[in-house]
Amino acid sequence: MRAPGLILTVTAVLAVACAPADQTTPSTSQVDGVACTKDKLATLTPGKITFGTDQPVYEPWFVDDDPTNGKGFESAIAYALAEELGYAKSDVVWTRVPFNAAIQPGKKTYDMDLNEFSITEERKQAVDFSAPYYDVDQAVITLKSSKAASVKTLAELKAVKIGAQVGTTSFEAAQRLQPEQDVAVYNTNDDAKAALRAGQIDALVVDLPTAFYITSAELDDGLIVGQIPPGDGKPEQFGIVLDKGSPLTGCVSMAVENLRTDGTLARIEQEWLSSAGTAPELK
Repeated sequence: MRAPGLILTVTAVLAVACAPADQTTPSTSQVDGVACTKDKLATLTPGKITFGTDQPVYEPWFVDDDPTNGKGFESAIAYALAEELGYAKSDVVWTRVPFNAAIQPGKKTYDMDLNEFSITEERKQAVDFSAPYYDVDQAVITLKSSKAASVKTLAELKAVKIGAQVGTTSFEAAQRLQPEQDVAVYNTNDDAKAALRAGQIDALVVDLPTAFYITSAELDDGLIVGQIPPGDGKPEQFGIVLDKGSPLTGCVSMAVENLRTDGTLARIEQEWLSSAGTAPELK
């Protein structure tokens, strides 16, 4: 669910500096007195920036389960963010962190994590979030041969068996659809898709871009039933996850907003998510 963006006090100080050929020229902006420059940012490894994400990861967010290639919406966002903060591509390190582990309290193995994490008040008790970088809808998918294929309303969905990945807002959306039933829960979307193919569930809840990818590229007879209205009437937003109280949070949020202002977020969205299109909203 959407949470209010962080309110930052940002003081921009113009500077001109020379940088080695293999790295970008960092900004000298500050957030609450913290310099947002490579030499000042308190990352796990000085001079490097470590991004976390799950394994496996899926298109259109990442391509070929390889976050290092810069392909896919979130991989491209990570490298754009690193550059905005003054890091070269060679300064970027990736580590694999299970979805649920990434948003649990405790010591982190990453500086920041991108894995379609929706900003929620509950999660904000355990971790920090950057300013949002994407607004997303949840959707229901099925097979054309399934009884869910004829569903046109939210009420009709109550008569079908629904599944979703554990710990996700897709699972929360599925529970809203069927509050009096047990939603089938799976460790990964791969497991959930296998259950859908096997007829163990009638439908699967995923975010809309993933829904378009799965139904067009992974399921021969896949079908999008429709979009699910937000539970509180507000759009759901993805944010970058950081450790609770991380000294990087303000600078990362500032960098996200800079990427929004200069059009980078829109360009990356157009490149990797424009094919997603739209789907009818279930009512």
